[in-house]
Amino acid sequence: MERAKKPKAVIVGGSIAGLSCAHALRLAGWETVVLEKSSGPPNRSPTGAGLGLDQTSRRFIESWLDQPELLYQLTLPLSIDQNEATDAETKVSRTLTRDDEFGFRAAHWADLHGLLHSALPPETIKWGHLFLSFSLSNDKFEVYVKTRVLQNGNTIEITGNLLVAADGCLSSIRQTFTPSLKLRYSGYCAWRGVLDFSGQDDSETIMGIKRAYPDLGKCLYFDLGYGTHTVLYELLNKRLNWIWYINQPEPELMGNSVTMRVSWEMVEKMHREAEKVWRPELVSLIKETTDPFINVIYDADPLETVFWDNVVLVGDAAHPTTPHCLRSTNMSILDAVVLGTCLKKSGLENLRSGLEEYQRVRVQATMKQVLHARRLGRMKQGLPLAGRKAFDPSCSSSEDWDQLKQRNLPFFNDVALPDY
Repeated sequence: MERAKKPKAVIVGGSIAGLSCAHALRLAGWETVVLEKSSGPPNRSPTGAGLGLDQTSRRFIESWLDQPELLYQLTLPLSIDQNEATDAETKVSRTLTRDDEFGFRAAHWADLHGLLHSALPPETIKWGHLFLSFSLSNDKFEVYVKTRVLQNGNTIEITGNLLVAADGCLSSIRQTFTPSLKLRYSGYCAWRGVLDFSGQDDSETIMGIKRAYPDLGKCLYFDLGYGTHTVLYELLNKRLNWIWYINQPEPELMGNSVTMRVSWEMVEKMHREAEKVWRPELVSLIKETTDPFINVIYDADPLETVFWDNVVLVGDAAHPTTPHCLRSTNMSILDAVVLGTCLKKSGLENLRSGLEEYQRVRVQATMKQVLHARRLGRMKQGLPLAGRKAFDPSCSSSEDWDQLKQRNLPFFNDVALPDY
Protein backbone atom coordinates (compact mmCIF):
# COMPACT_ATOMS: atom_id res chain seq x y z
CA MET A 1 0.00 0.00 0.00
CA GLU A 2 1.38 3.39 -0.95
CA ARG A 3 2.02 5.61 2.01
CA ALA A 4 0.85 9.20 2.04
CA LYS A 5 3.56 11.67 1.17
CA LYS A 6 2.38 14.29 3.63
CA PRO A 7 3.05 13.17 7.23
CA LYS A 8 0.22 13.37 9.74
CA ALA A 9 0.31 14.22 13.43
CA VAL A 10 -2.49 13.30 15.82
CA ILE A 11 -2.48 15.79 18.70
CA VAL A 12 -4.29 14.85 21.91
CA GLY A 13 -5.43 17.95 23.77
CA GLY A 14 -6.94 21.13 22.38
CA SER A 15 -5.65 23.64 24.90
CA ILE A 16 -2.96 26.18 24.05
CA ALA A 17 -0.18 23.56 23.85
CA GLY A 18 -2.14 21.42 21.39
CA LEU A 19 -3.22 24.33 19.20
CA SER A 20 0.33 25.69 19.16
CA CYS A 21 1.59 22.31 17.94
CA ALA A 22 -1.05 22.28 15.22
CA HIS A 23 0.20 25.65 13.98
CA ALA A 24 3.90 24.79 14.16
CA LEU A 25 3.55 21.38 12.52
CA ARG A 26 1.36 22.72 9.72
CA LEU A 27 4.12 25.21 8.92
CA ALA A 28 6.55 22.27 8.91
CA GLY A 29 4.50 20.55 6.21
CA TRP A 30 2.51 18.16 8.38
CA GLU A 31 -1.19 17.43 8.31
CA THR A 32 -2.60 17.84 11.82
CA VAL A 33 -5.69 16.71 13.67
CA VAL A 34 -6.41 17.76 17.25
CA LEU A 35 -8.56 15.59 19.51
CA GLU A 36 -10.31 17.54 22.26
CA LYS A 37 -12.88 16.12 24.67
CA SER A 38 -14.68 19.44 25.17
CA SER A 39 -17.79 19.77 23.03
CA GLY A 40 -16.73 23.04 21.43
CA PRO A 41 -14.50 26.08 21.71
CA PRO A 42 -14.96 27.99 24.97
CA ASN A 43 -16.50 31.43 24.64
CA ARG A 44 -15.32 32.09 28.16
CA SER A 45 -13.58 29.41 30.15
CA PRO A 46 -15.36 29.00 33.52
CA THR A 47 -12.01 28.53 35.23
CA GLY A 48 -9.77 30.39 32.80
CA ALA A 49 -7.68 33.27 33.99
CA GLY A 50 -4.72 35.44 33.05
CA LEU A 51 -1.34 34.50 31.63
CA GLY A 52 1.83 36.30 30.60
CA LEU A 53 3.49 36.00 27.19
CA ASP A 54 7.19 36.67 26.74
CA GLN A 55 8.67 38.29 23.64
CA THR A 56 9.73 35.00 22.06
CA SER A 57 6.29 33.42 22.38
CA ARG A 58 4.64 36.51 20.93
CA ARG A 59 6.96 36.50 17.95
CA PHE A 60 6.08 32.93 17.06
CA ILE A 61 2.35 33.34 17.67
CA GLU A 62 2.36 36.32 15.33
CA SER A 63 4.03 34.18 12.65
CA TRP A 64 1.04 31.80 12.81
CA LEU A 65 -1.55 34.53 12.24
CA ASP A 66 -2.76 36.11 9.02
CA GLN A 67 -3.30 39.26 11.08
CA PRO A 68 -0.43 39.30 13.58
CA GLU A 69 -1.57 42.63 15.00
CA LEU A 70 -4.50 40.81 16.61
CA LEU A 71 -2.23 39.44 19.33
CA TYR A 72 -1.17 42.95 20.30
CA GLN A 73 -4.80 44.06 20.33
CA LEU A 74 -5.82 41.23 22.68
CA THR A 75 -3.08 41.85 25.24
CA LEU A 76 -1.91 44.52 27.65
CA PRO A 77 1.70 45.32 28.51
CA LEU A 78 3.49 43.83 31.49
CA SER A 79 6.56 45.95 31.09
CA ILE A 80 7.27 46.05 34.85
CA ASP A 81 7.98 43.20 37.28
CA GLN A 82 7.55 44.50 40.84
CA ASN A 83 7.80 42.70 44.19
CA GLU A 84 6.31 44.32 47.28
CA ALA A 85 6.01 43.29 50.92
CA THR A 86 2.94 43.97 53.05
CA ASP A 87 2.99 44.08 56.84
CA ALA A 88 -0.01 42.09 58.13
CA GLU A 89 -0.38 44.30 61.21
CA THR A 90 -0.09 47.79 59.73
CA LYS A 91 -1.21 46.87 56.18
CA VAL A 92 1.63 49.06 54.88
CA SER A 93 3.47 47.93 51.74
CA ARG A 94 6.97 48.67 50.51
CA THR A 95 8.72 47.90 47.25
CA LEU A 96 11.45 45.25 47.33
CA THR A 97 12.40 45.02 43.64
CA ARG A 98 11.33 46.66 40.40
CA ASP A 99 12.35 45.70 36.86
CA ASP A 100 11.16 48.24 34.30
CA GLU A 101 12.29 46.15 31.32
CA PHE A 102 10.34 42.96 31.96
CA GLY A 103 8.82 42.98 28.48
CA PHE A 104 5.86 40.57 28.83
CA ARG A 105 2.24 41.10 27.75
CA ALA A 106 -0.87 39.88 29.61
CA ALA A 107 -3.68 37.87 28.02
CA HIS A 108 -6.76 36.05 29.19
CA TRP A 109 -6.55 32.31 28.53
CA ALA A 110 -9.81 32.27 26.57
CA ASP A 111 -8.72 35.22 24.39
CA LEU A 112 -5.45 33.54 23.41
CA HIS A 113 -7.12 30.18 22.88
CA GLY A 114 -9.72 31.79 20.63
CA LEU A 115 -7.05 33.54 18.60
CA LEU A 116 -5.09 30.34 18.02
CA HIS A 117 -8.23 28.33 17.30
CA SER A 118 -9.68 30.77 14.77
CA ALA A 119 -6.39 30.84 12.83
CA LEU A 120 -6.53 27.09 12.14
CA PRO A 121 -8.57 25.42 9.38
CA PRO A 122 -11.96 24.55 10.93
CA GLU A 123 -11.54 20.82 10.27
CA THR A 124 -8.32 20.66 12.34
CA ILE A 125 -9.96 20.26 15.75
CA LYS A 126 -12.24 17.32 16.48
CA TRP A 127 -14.37 18.60 19.34
CA GLY A 128 -16.07 16.11 21.62
CA HIS A 129 -13.48 13.38 20.95
CA LEU A 130 -12.20 11.61 24.07
CA PHE A 131 -8.80 9.93 23.69
CA LEU A 132 -8.91 6.26 24.66
CA SER A 133 -5.71 4.49 23.60
CA PHE A 134 -3.03 4.17 20.95
CA SER A 135 -0.94 1.47 19.31
CA LEU A 136 1.93 1.38 16.81
CA SER A 137 2.26 -0.46 13.55
CA ASN A 138 4.82 -3.28 13.44
CA ASP A 139 7.27 -1.10 11.54
CA LYS A 140 6.47 1.85 13.89
CA PHE A 141 5.77 4.00 10.86
CA GLU A 142 2.17 4.62 11.89
CA VAL A 143 0.30 5.23 15.12
CA TYR A 144 -3.33 4.23 15.57
CA VAL A 145 -5.33 6.40 17.97
CA LYS A 146 -8.69 5.28 19.33
CA THR A 147 -11.09 7.99 20.41
CA ARG A 148 -14.71 8.07 21.55
CA VAL A 149 -17.07 10.50 19.85
CA LEU A 150 -18.96 11.78 22.87
CA GLN A 151 -22.01 12.92 20.91
CA ASN A 152 -22.95 9.39 19.83
CA GLY A 153 -20.69 7.13 21.88
CA ASN A 154 -19.01 5.62 18.83
CA THR A 155 -15.34 4.61 18.96
CA ILE A 156 -13.27 5.49 15.92
CA GLU A 157 -9.62 5.03 14.98
CA ILE A 158 -7.42 7.75 13.49
CA THR A 159 -4.12 6.90 11.82
CA GLY A 160 -1.09 9.16 11.81
CA ASN A 161 2.69 9.11 11.80
CA LEU A 162 3.16 10.91 15.11
CA LEU A 163 1.18 11.08 18.34
CA VAL A 164 1.65 14.38 20.17
CA ALA A 165 0.62 14.24 23.83
CA ALA A 166 -0.62 17.71 24.75
CA ASP A 167 -2.97 16.32 27.38
CA GLY A 168 -1.76 18.34 30.34
CA CYS A 169 0.00 17.73 33.63
CA LEU A 170 -2.15 14.65 34.34
CA SER A 171 -1.28 13.17 30.93
CA SER A 172 -2.54 9.61 30.49
CA ILE A 173 -0.18 9.16 27.53
CA ARG A 174 2.83 10.09 29.67
CA GLN A 175 1.61 7.63 32.27
CA THR A 176 1.94 4.83 29.69
CA PHE A 177 5.70 5.40 29.48
CA THR A 178 6.48 6.73 32.96
CA PRO A 179 4.09 4.93 35.33
CA SER A 180 6.27 5.69 38.34
CA LEU A 181 6.30 9.47 37.76
CA LYS A 182 4.05 11.19 40.27
CA LEU A 183 3.06 14.81 40.48
CA ARG A 184 4.68 16.58 43.43
CA TYR A 185 2.34 18.67 45.56
CA SER A 186 3.96 22.05 46.15
CA GLY A 187 2.64 22.53 49.68
CA TYR A 188 0.19 25.28 48.69
CA CYS A 189 -2.87 26.06 46.61
CA ALA A 190 -3.89 29.20 44.76
CA TRP A 191 -7.15 31.09 44.95
CA ARG A 192 -7.70 32.73 41.56
CA GLY A 193 -10.17 35.20 40.16
CA VAL A 194 -10.81 37.75 37.44
CA LEU A 195 -12.82 40.88 38.27
CA ASP A 196 -14.58 42.55 35.36
CA PHE A 197 -14.84 46.23 36.28
CA SER A 198 -16.45 47.45 33.06
CA GLY A 199 -18.47 50.58 33.82
CA GLN A 200 -17.10 50.69 37.38
CA ASP A 201 -13.99 52.85 36.95
CA ASP A 202 -15.33 55.33 39.49
CA SER A 203 -16.25 52.71 42.10
CA GLU A 204 -14.55 52.87 45.48
CA THR A 205 -12.95 49.45 44.92
CA ILE A 206 -11.42 50.28 41.54
CA MET A 207 -10.27 53.76 42.52
CA GLY A 208 -8.72 52.27 45.66
CA ILE A 209 -6.91 49.43 43.87
CA LYS A 210 -5.48 51.87 41.32
CA ARG A 211 -4.19 54.10 44.10
CA ALA A 212 -2.59 51.14 45.85
CA TYR A 213 -1.18 49.70 42.60
CA PRO A 214 -0.67 52.78 40.40
CA ASP A 215 1.02 50.94 37.52
CA LEU A 216 -1.82 48.51 36.84
CA GLY A 217 -2.14 48.15 33.09
CA LYS A 218 1.60 47.75 32.64
CA CYS A 219 2.89 46.05 35.79
CA LEU A 220 3.05 42.49 37.13
CA TYR A 221 2.63 42.97 40.89
CA PHE A 222 3.79 40.42 43.46
CA ASP A 223 2.74 41.18 47.04
CA LEU A 224 4.55 39.15 49.70
CA GLY A 225 3.47 38.49 53.26
CA TYR A 226 4.78 36.05 55.83
CA GLY A 227 4.44 32.59 54.26
CA THR A 228 2.16 33.76 51.46
CA HIS A 229 2.01 35.97 48.38
CA THR A 230 -0.36 37.36 45.77
CA VAL A 231 -0.13 38.24 42.09
CA LEU A 232 -2.08 41.06 40.44
CA TYR A 233 -2.21 42.44 36.90
CA GLU A 234 -4.68 43.91 34.45
CA LEU A 235 -6.13 42.20 31.39
CA LEU A 236 -7.74 43.69 28.32
CA ASN A 237 -11.33 44.95 28.54
CA LYS A 238 -11.15 46.18 32.11
CA ARG A 239 -10.42 42.92 33.91
CA LEU A 240 -8.15 42.45 36.90
CA ASN A 241 -6.51 39.04 37.38
CA TRP A 242 -5.47 38.08 40.90
CA ILE A 243 -3.91 34.99 42.50
CA TRP A 244 -3.38 34.26 46.20
CA TYR A 245 -1.10 31.37 47.22
CA ILE A 246 -1.87 29.74 50.59
CA ASN A 247 0.15 27.01 52.31
CA GLN A 248 -2.05 24.06 53.26
CA PRO A 249 -2.21 20.25 53.26
CA GLU A 250 -2.87 18.65 49.90
CA PRO A 251 -6.62 18.63 49.20
CA GLU A 252 -8.45 15.67 47.73
CA LEU A 253 -9.20 16.24 44.06
CA MET A 254 -12.18 14.88 42.20
CA GLY A 255 -11.81 13.79 38.60
CA ASN A 256 -9.01 14.54 36.16
CA SER A 257 -8.35 18.16 37.05
CA VAL A 258 -6.15 20.24 39.34
CA THR A 259 -8.86 22.90 39.58
CA MET A 260 -11.34 22.87 42.44
CA ARG A 261 -14.76 24.40 42.45
CA VAL A 262 -15.54 25.96 45.79
CA SER A 263 -18.53 26.47 48.10
CA TRP A 264 -19.72 29.83 49.31
CA GLU A 265 -18.58 28.85 52.81
CA MET A 266 -15.04 28.36 51.48
CA VAL A 267 -15.17 31.75 49.76
CA GLU A 268 -16.36 33.48 52.92
CA LYS A 269 -13.55 31.90 54.93
CA MET A 270 -11.03 33.02 52.33
CA HIS A 271 -12.38 36.58 52.56
CA ARG A 272 -11.94 36.58 56.34
CA GLU A 273 -8.37 35.32 56.03
CA ALA A 274 -7.58 37.97 53.41
CA GLU A 275 -8.63 40.71 55.82
CA LYS A 276 -5.98 39.50 58.26
CA VAL A 277 -3.10 39.67 55.77
CA TRP A 278 -3.61 42.13 52.92
CA ARG A 279 -4.25 45.83 52.58
CA PRO A 280 -7.93 46.82 52.36
CA GLU A 281 -7.80 47.75 48.67
CA LEU A 282 -6.75 44.23 47.66
CA VAL A 283 -9.27 42.66 50.03
CA SER A 284 -12.08 44.68 48.43
CA LEU A 285 -11.01 43.49 44.99
CA ILE A 286 -11.01 39.87 46.12
CA LYS A 287 -14.43 40.20 47.76
CA GLU A 288 -16.03 41.71 44.66
CA THR A 289 -14.81 38.93 42.38
CA THR A 290 -17.51 36.46 41.43
CA ASP A 291 -16.74 32.78 40.92
CA PRO A 292 -13.22 32.54 42.36
CA PHE A 293 -11.72 29.07 42.16
CA ILE A 294 -8.78 27.09 43.51
CA ASN A 295 -5.83 25.68 41.58
CA VAL A 296 -3.94 22.96 43.44
CA ILE A 297 -0.29 23.63 42.63
CA TYR A 298 1.79 20.71 41.41
CA ASP A 299 4.92 20.10 39.43
CA ALA A 300 6.97 16.97 38.71
CA ASP A 301 10.62 16.09 38.82
CA PRO A 302 11.88 16.87 35.31
CA LEU A 303 11.95 14.12 32.70
CA GLU A 304 15.07 13.47 30.69
CA THR A 305 13.11 11.56 28.04
CA VAL A 306 10.06 13.11 26.36
CA PHE A 307 9.58 10.83 23.35
CA TRP A 308 9.28 7.12 22.69
CA ASP A 309 9.21 5.81 19.10
CA ASN A 310 6.73 8.17 17.40
CA VAL A 311 5.01 9.44 20.56
CA VAL A 312 6.16 12.81 21.93
CA LEU A 313 5.21 14.92 24.95
CA VAL A 314 4.68 18.68 24.82
CA GLY A 315 3.55 21.36 27.24
CA ASP A 316 2.49 20.39 30.75
CA ALA A 317 2.49 16.72 29.73
CA ALA A 318 6.26 17.01 29.21
CA HIS A 319 7.14 19.28 32.13
CA PRO A 320 4.49 20.00 34.78
CA THR A 321 5.61 23.20 36.48
CA THR A 322 4.54 25.62 39.16
CA PRO A 323 3.36 28.98 37.79
CA HIS A 324 5.80 31.33 39.50
CA CYS A 325 7.86 32.20 36.43
CA LEU A 326 4.94 32.47 33.97
CA ARG A 327 6.39 29.46 32.20
CA SER A 328 3.60 26.98 31.46
CA THR A 329 2.16 28.73 28.40
CA ASN A 330 5.50 30.03 27.18
CA MET A 331 7.16 26.61 27.46
CA SER A 332 4.24 25.04 25.58
CA ILE A 333 4.55 27.50 22.72
CA LEU A 334 8.29 27.02 22.47
CA ASP A 335 7.88 23.22 22.61
CA ALA A 336 5.63 23.51 19.55
CA VAL A 337 8.04 25.79 17.70
CA VAL A 338 11.06 23.58 18.36
CA LEU A 339 9.15 20.40 17.49
CA GLY A 340 8.00 21.89 14.20
CA THR A 341 11.47 23.16 13.36
CA CYS A 342 13.12 19.84 14.12
CA LEU A 343 10.62 17.80 12.13
CA LYS A 344 10.79 20.12 9.14
CA LYS A 345 14.55 19.65 9.19
CA SER A 346 14.47 15.87 9.63
CA GLY A 347 11.50 14.95 7.48
CA LEU A 348 9.35 11.92 8.13
CA GLU A 349 12.07 9.58 6.89
CA ASN A 350 14.31 10.73 9.75
CA LEU A 351 11.59 11.20 12.34
CA ARG A 352 13.62 9.75 15.19
CA SER A 353 16.52 12.15 14.63
CA GLY A 354 14.07 15.06 14.61
CA LEU A 355 12.53 13.94 17.89
CA GLU A 356 15.97 13.43 19.39
CA GLU A 357 16.91 16.99 18.51
CA TYR A 358 13.62 18.29 19.94
CA GLN A 359 14.34 16.44 23.17
CA ARG A 360 17.93 17.64 23.38
CA VAL A 361 17.01 21.29 22.83
CA ARG A 362 13.96 21.47 25.05
CA VAL A 363 14.96 19.29 28.00
CA GLN A 364 18.10 21.30 28.72
CA ALA A 365 15.95 24.41 29.16
CA THR A 366 12.77 23.04 30.72
CA MET A 367 14.58 21.05 33.41
CA LYS A 368 16.26 24.19 34.73
CA GLN A 369 13.12 26.31 34.42
CA VAL A 370 10.91 23.83 36.29
CA LEU A 371 13.38 23.60 39.16
CA HIS A 372 13.87 27.37 39.28
CA ALA A 373 10.10 27.94 39.43
CA ARG A 374 9.87 25.35 42.21
CA ARG A 375 12.54 27.10 44.26
CA LEU A 376 11.06 30.57 43.67
CA GLY A 377 7.62 29.40 44.75
CA ARG A 378 8.94 27.84 47.94
CA MET A 379 10.91 30.97 48.68
CA LYS A 380 7.91 33.27 48.27
CA GLN A 381 5.78 30.95 50.41
CA GLY A 382 8.36 30.89 53.20
CA LEU A 383 8.86 27.14 52.88
CA PRO A 384 12.17 25.39 53.70
CA LEU A 385 14.89 25.51 51.06
CA ALA A 386 18.18 23.68 50.95
CA GLY A 387 21.08 25.93 51.83
CA ARG A 388 19.13 28.84 53.27
CA LYS A 389 16.66 29.73 55.99
CA ALA A 390 13.01 30.27 55.15
CA PHE A 391 12.39 33.61 53.47
CA ASP A 392 10.61 36.26 55.52
CA PRO A 393 10.09 39.57 53.69
CA SER A 394 10.01 41.51 56.98
CA CYS A 395 13.59 40.60 57.89
CA SER A 396 15.29 39.90 54.55
CA SER A 397 18.18 41.54 52.74
CA SER A 398 18.54 43.18 49.34
CA GLU A 399 20.42 40.06 48.24
CA ASP A 400 17.32 38.02 49.10
CA TRP A 401 15.08 40.46 47.25
CA ASP A 402 17.16 40.20 44.11
CA GLN A 403 16.34 36.48 43.93
CA LEU A 404 12.66 37.38 43.51
CA LYS A 405 13.14 38.89 40.04
CA GLN A 406 11.62 37.05 37.11
CA ARG A 407 14.64 37.63 34.91
CA ASN A 408 16.73 35.31 37.09
CA LEU A 409 15.00 32.43 35.32
CA PRO A 410 17.44 30.30 33.27
CA PHE A 411 17.08 31.05 29.56
CA PHE A 412 15.02 34.15 30.34
CA ASN A 413 16.40 35.91 27.27
CA ASP A 414 18.80 33.33 25.80
CA VAL A 415 16.17 31.04 24.29
CA ALA A 416 17.56 27.70 23.10
CA LEU A 417 16.46 26.95 19.53
CA PRO A 418 17.63 24.18 17.20
CA ASP A 419 20.17 24.86 14.49
CA TYR A 420 18.45 25.16 11.15
